[in-house]
Amino acid sequence: MELKNYKEYAVDHVLPNLLRAFPDICKCDKCLMDIKAIALNNLEPQYVVTDKGGLYAQVKEMSLQYEANIMKAVLDGISVVSEHPMHEIKKDV
Repeated sequence: MELKNYKEYAVDHVLPNLLRAFPDICKCDKCLMDIKAIALNNLEPQYVVTDKGGLYAQVKEMSLQYEANIMKAVLDGISVVSEHPMHEIKKDV
């Protein structure tokens, strides 16, 4: 049995699709983890332990408001990291 914040799965699911809209931002591991951390820190955790808990979370995920909340948190993370990356960005001159 494992304790897991289900929102991590939701953020991991949404992030790749949203990143396609931002081709110019850095997608290194550090920036991706920073985006995810910002998003998860702005979302209420939803811990699951059993299969039943996981199924409940998946059903809840289907609501439009749930998906909108996840997308907004990820977009906020993308915005913060793209404006203030934690490393130097090399630009083509």
